[in-house]
Amino acid sequence: MYTEFDVAPLTPAIGAEILGINIATASDTAIDEIRSALLTHQVIFFRDQNITRQDHIAFARRFGDLEIHPATPSDQEDPEVLHIAYGSKSRGRENMWHSDVSWRPEPSLGSILRAIELPPLGGDTLFANMVKAYEMMPDDLRDKVEGRNAIHDFTRVFNSKRRGTAVADTPIDELRARYPLMSHPIIRTHPETRQKLVYVNGAFTSHIEGMDETESTETLNQLYALAQNPEIQCRFRWKPGSIAFWDNRACQHFAASDYFPHVRAMERVTIAGDRPFYA
Repeated sequence: MYTEFDVAPLTPAIGAEILGINIATASDTAIDEIRSALLTHQVIFFRDQNITRQDHIAFARRFGDLEIHPATPSDQEDPEVLHIAYGSKSRGRENMWHSDVSWRPEPSLGSILRAIELPPLGGDTLFANMVKAYEMMPDDLRDKVEGRNAIHDFTRVFNSKRRGTAVADTPIDELRARYPLMSHPIIRTHPETRQKLVYVNGAFTSHIEGMDETESTETLNQLYALAQNPEIQCRFRWKPGSIAFWDNRACQHFAASDYFPHVRAMERVTIAGDRPFYA
């Protein structure tokens, strides 16, 4: 199936390492095969990639238009790059299961994360297959939520309490005006594989439309818990030169914040996606 590199799956459910390729010099055929591997494994990993920030951006752009995250300072060089760094004065905050930028009208296709500085131990990233989560969910829960929508809220994560970002001093009403509450299907159809999957997450999803608060909270907690099944997960241990590329439409991820007070610095470039739908 692959002519430009080898593929080594991490688990039966999700994740694979792509071996024997330099992404900075990948051919058009290799890019097509990387996209195929991404669709098959949901998250793919590259080791020993001695690339520049410009290489990182150029590689991501070969898969589509790039996003600029609101938390990126407006005067930052290379605004397509989101810096994610923690150390002795701050703890990691991405330690919950989530899908990136699900609060957008058209959430991202995928994210490409590059290791810049790593702690001596810890800071792994876990990934969960949300297609498998849909397939394994109880029938009564599936019947309850299929065809319904949930609300995704930018301000649940990015607000006045999120210090050190470009939106930290912006009043919540102004943020809501810039980034309105967004309604997406709880069960979405992947636009390329046509698989159904669970598309709510504990970071950005606030409530289920048309459901009272108590029932909505209980139902969402059941849905969030689906990602916690080890049988649908993989875990990636970062090393210098490592890169992860995941499909935000198909999986969720969890950045383990177990390395405090050591430094973990990463750079992310995100590929624009399309409007979620259910069919």
